[in-house]
Amino acid sequence: MKCALVTGGSRGIGRAICIKLAQELGYHVLINFQHNEDAAKETLVGIEATGGTGTILKFDVADHAAVTNALSQWEASHPEAVIEVIVNNAGIAKDGLFMWMSSEDWSSVINTTVNGFYHVTQFFIQKLLRQRYGRIINIISVSGVKGTPGQTNYSAAKAALLGATKALAQEVAKRNITVNAVAPGFIHSDMTANMDEKELKKLIPANRFGEPEEVANLVSFLASSKAGYITGEVININGGVYS
Repeated sequence: MKCALVTGGSRGIGRAICIKLAQELGYHVLINFQHNEDAAKETLVGIEATGGTGTILKFDVADHAAVTNALSQWEASHPEAVIEVIVNNAGIAKDGLFMWMSSEDWSSVINTTVNGFYHVTQFFIQKLLRQRYGRIINIISVSGVKGTPGQTNYSAAKAALLGATKALAQEVAKRNITVNAVAPGFIHSDMTANMDEKELKKLIPANRFGEPEEVANLVSFLASSKAGYITGEVININGGVYS
């Protein structure tokens, strides 16, 4: 059983990626979530509606012990499973001007994005190296590429993941493992629900917000065998928003 793991897979971009990986590439998808089990179940329903299969896995990517325990237990009960694709999508935003930013707001955003990438990817990396195949895709953001005022913590976390993507890609390329980052701009999701879309559209050459499915299309391509010679790349999907 060939599998793909998507962290933060219960809603928005994560959900769209889960469904696309099952639908287009035939993966059994591990849907990670932390809080909203009902939403994770809805993702599973979406996968099954396309004829695919999936499993819901609850753990906090920022908690090393929780990640290790959940994934170890799942592996033990599915010895036939082979993880080929890891999509590090889990992330949180706690926006505010840096001068008023609390230590907790800084640390929690960094821990979820950067340490979450480490905990999940580190768990699988030796297995990917042994099987000589893998696709690691890190969901960053336009904020990590150009920086966004009011999001110094989020921009720092996503920029760190950009650097990790480029470094790890070079370490594992000889074993047919690719590591790439996808940097969405303004995409319709919970994170952008409270934004002034009418005003922000003026900043976007394409004159619209993107859809989660459009990001999922790109991730599905990078997760496929077609993208074997693309690694260490940051691919922007933002309707033309550049610094």
